[in-house]
Amino acid sequence: MQPVRDRLILACPQCLTPNRVPAQRLGDEPKCGKCGSAVLADKPVPLTDASFDLFVQRSDLPVVVDFWAAWCGPCRMMAPHFEQIAAEMKTQVRFAKVDTEQAQGVAARFGIRSIPTLVLFNRGQEAARVAGAMDRAGIRSWIAAQG
Repeated sequence: MQPVRDRLILACPQCLTPNRVPAQRLGDEPKCGKCGSAVLADKPVPLTDASFDLFVQRSDLPVVVDFWAAWCGPCRMMAPHFEQIAAEMKTQVRFAKVDTEQAQGVAARFGIRSIPTLVLFNRGQEAARVAGAMDRAGIRSWIAAQG
C-alpha cells in the first residue's frame, strides 16, 4: 500500500464529492463539505456501474471492493466479517461492495469469474485480488500482506 500523504483526497460515500482531509484528522470523523455526510463510512459503500470509478479513483486511501451477489451463500457468510473489518479499519482502508448482478459492467471490466472476490485498489489501479470467502482475521491478514 502507498504511504499516507499529509492531505488526502477522499470521495464522499453519499454524494461522491472529493474532499481534502488532513491525514492527522482521519480519526476525527471528517464530514463532506458538500452534503455533511461522514467521509469515512462505518460500513462498506455500495457501488454501481455509475459510482464505481468516482469512488475508487477519488481515494488516496486504498479501497477494498467485495464483488458479491445476493444469491451467493459464501458471499452472505462473509458479509458480516467484511462489515466488521470496514468499521475497524475505516481510517486506513476504504471498503466497498459491488453487487455483480446489478453492476454487470464493472464486474465484466474486472473479469470477475467467481464470487466473492476481493480486489484491492491503490489510487484507482488494481493492486491485488483474492477469490473465496474469508473471515474477519483472513480479510485483515490479506490486506496486511499487500502492504
